[in-house]
Amino acid sequence: MAEPPEVGSEEGTPAGDSYPRQILEYMQGFFVSKTVFTACELGVFDVLHGAQRPLSAEQLSRQLEASVDGTERLLAACSGLQLLHTHRQEDGTVLYSNTEQASTYLTRSSPLSLCQSIQYYSRTIYLCWHHLTDAVREGRNQYEKAFGVSSQDLFEALYRSDEEMVKFMQLMNSVWNICGRDVVTAFDLSPFKVIYDLGGCSGALAKHCTSAYPECTVTIFDLPKVVQTSREHFVTAAEQRISFHEGDFFKDHLPEADLYILARILHDWTDERCIELLTRVYHACKPGGAVLVVEALLHEDGSGPLTVQFYSLNMLVQTEGRERTAAQYAALLAAAGFTDVQERRTGKIYDAVLGRKEA
Repeated sequence: MAEPPEVGSEEGTPAGDSYPRQILEYMQGFFVSKTVFTACELGVFDVLHGAQRPLSAEQLSRQLEASVDGTERLLAACSGLQLLHTHRQEDGTVLYSNTEQASTYLTRSSPLSLCQSIQYYSRTIYLCWHHLTDAVREGRNQYEKAFGVSSQDLFEALYRSDEEMVKFMQLMNSVWNICGRDVVTAFDLSPFKVIYDLGGCSGALAKHCTSAYPECTVTIFDLPKVVQTSREHFVTAAEQRISFHEGDFFKDHLPEADLYILARILHDWTDERCIELLTRVYHACKPGGAVLVVEALLHEDGSGPLTVQFYSLNMLVQTEGRERTAAQYAALLAAAGFTDVQERRTGKIYDAVLGRKEA
């Protein structure tokens, strides 16, 4: 297939500053994502990490059970993305090794691995984004088109199979392994001894809480099948200050606590549903208690950050919700009865908003 001619390459066409370099980069942006997805799925970084020495494309292709030609092209692209180091030999052979960043975040054995997140992005989110145009036209998520499942019950669609539920929980686990401590220490939560993590999923945030605040206990409140999976795969019996409570936080009784955590929960829902949930939390909360909302915050004028603007589009294709500004979350908290609402920026993906219930 012939390459498209470069703008400015033919006589009489615009050149110089009119060359649409940025537009072309945007058009081809998915090349980057799919290159990373494929390298992780094949295990490129794992093989190089395990070898503990640079390998050639031919050596890697044998271990990956892939073609030499395809492997050479993939490795060259990963090198261009600064995920691999290259080592050219006297005979012209090129050897490859992981960069420090690739070893830390793109190998399955690393405690900070993003491989499970990458798998979820590749096999779930990417497929939903095929239908972004329809999502914008219709103003609703695209699970039916992407996967042939009804999206009437959001989490029935998200957890449409045990495998998909585990993948989602692994995604959450890897995100909080990187950002979790920052959000639970954005405010001093030490006065709150009894904590409920609503929709606590894999328990990664609960572990950060018990690590940062040795006197607290954390109960993960989530759907029965999520709790069962978390017990089996994520939270061990050794974590004695973490317990579980099965339930639906929109329907079932919320036990009394000093602090409730809603981490990446409110962005799934409409304003009306958020106020409904926050009102339930307010009534359950002890006087003097609080709710900690953890979300990716938009600038107050909505002008960025670009990553959060993309996240908001993702909420459109996947959920009923949206990303919001700190002021918008403060308004939701106030509508439910919470006062003295404060925000803390972490400098990473997710920030924290704390609302208090008067004593």
